[in-house]
Amino acid sequence: MNPLDHIAEKIIQEQELIIGPLAWSEASKVSGLSVSEEGKTKTVHIEAIDHKAVVDALVAQYERLFGRASHEACRAAVASLLANMSLGDIPTSLRV
Repeated sequence: MNPLDHIAEKIIQEQELIIGPLAWSEASKVSGLSVSEEGKTKTVHIEAIDHKAVVDALVAQYERLFGRASHEACRAAVASLLANMSLGDIPTSLRV
């Protein structure tokens, strides 16, 4: 799994804790992001060439609906995953 796939999945899972299953349906609206379900397990795969842009679009999707607090929740959800990444590899929306 690509690190940004994992980041996108973690963001969706965190949003699910806050807004429930709506988090997955909103994620499926993001262009370049594929959400699949096998039984009770959901997986995320970024299909677009620009993975960072897709993660930025995912964060923006939640922020459009639920405001700035949602953006901060996304950033907090993946903070530990970002710690080992170079600044250039981190999507703009998740930079501090």
